[in-house]
Amino acid sequence: MATEQKNSVPLLDLQAQYEPIKDVVLAAITDVFESKQFIQGPKVLELERMMVDYCQVNHAIGVSSGTDALVLALMGLGIGSGDEVITTPFTFFATAGAIHRVGATPVFVDIDPNTYIIDVTKIEDAISPHTKAIMPVHLFGQMADMTTIMAIAKAHQLYVIEDAAQAIGATQHYEGVARPAGSIGDVGCFSFFPSKNLGCCGDGGLVTAQDAVLADKIRLLRTHGAQQKYYHDYVGGNFRLDPIQAAVLAVKLPYLNDQHEGRRRNAQVYNARIQTAQCPIEKHGNYMIYNQYTIRTDRRDDLIAHLIQRDIGHAIYYPLSLHLQKCFAHLGYQPGDFPESERASHAVLSLPIYAELTPHQLDAVVDAVNSFV
Repeated sequence: MATEQKNSVPLLDLQAQYEPIKDVVLAAITDVFESKQFIQGPKVLELERMMVDYCQVNHAIGVSSGTDALVLALMGLGIGSGDEVITTPFTFFATAGAIHRVGATPVFVDIDPNTYIIDVTKIEDAISPHTKAIMPVHLFGQMADMTTIMAIAKAHQLYVIEDAAQAIGATQHYEGVARPAGSIGDVGCFSFFPSKNLGCCGDGGLVTAQDAVLADKIRLLRTHGAQQKYYHDYVGGNFRLDPIQAAVLAVKLPYLNDQHEGRRRNAQVYNARIQTAQCPIEKHGNYMIYNQYTIRTDRRDDLIAHLIQRDIGHAIYYPLSLHLQKCFAHLGYQPGDFPESERASHAVLSLPIYAELTPHQLDAVVDAVNSFV
């Protein structure tokens, strides 16, 4: 007879999130099938209107993925061959991959060792005559220092593209007001991958903007650069958001703030009780949504083995800094160029943080981490 895993805690439990809203989600999907409007249509427009309000922006454009949101932002701003975009090497691949895909060059800047977010004190040293934009990443649900970034961008006449794939609903005090991720820079880019705080049932993304001209251009680029069918103003692509995904997201969005608060409560439990690893640091003025709860330990491999024995879910975000990825070897970076990013890649480990964690599951995670010596 198999031994019962009483303390099993998955890294993410989408079933627990889905079960209470299952009937409403299925009804929304059925509406799409009944309408037969499978491309664009009212469900996408409804979600875009909701996102305008939620993100406090003038324009929200549903797109096919978070990766495509980044590509569209770059295309919309006219960034391409010969241009440079400053960003972080400690992020998901799509951040730098999108820059490369439009023909531009990612220029990396090291991270703050406490938050793992781009170190704003190093940005100006990376600016060259070819720099066109700064692309900060709001990592693990916490926003980068937008006050400093926007000041640098203004001084050097650069665009700012917020990679907010992990940060929908995160806020930061900016010019005396709490401003949501994606509402401060020229463009905001979001992902609705199923594991995100707001996730759909496949791929999906969003681009936000305040400027009407830029937003209109991105809308055209989303559909092959054509406003009238078969007449193309730009070479765009097929970057449309699926109406089924839009329908699911429109159902889930009203629950999102409660999801954030649940994650924050769980983070408070971890912060107060975990003793054998460095817990996340939430910067003053930030409202962090804990897309991941990431601890740090010098003995990560041993801790992972310990968590596997306890059947505790975990993941590494991210195990190899982008400047050391094989596909970016042509950029000429070497080991040691970004020591904080490299150190983090060998020490970070993310734990279950979803809002549906039970007190028993929280105890199991804390006990597993604290029992590791």
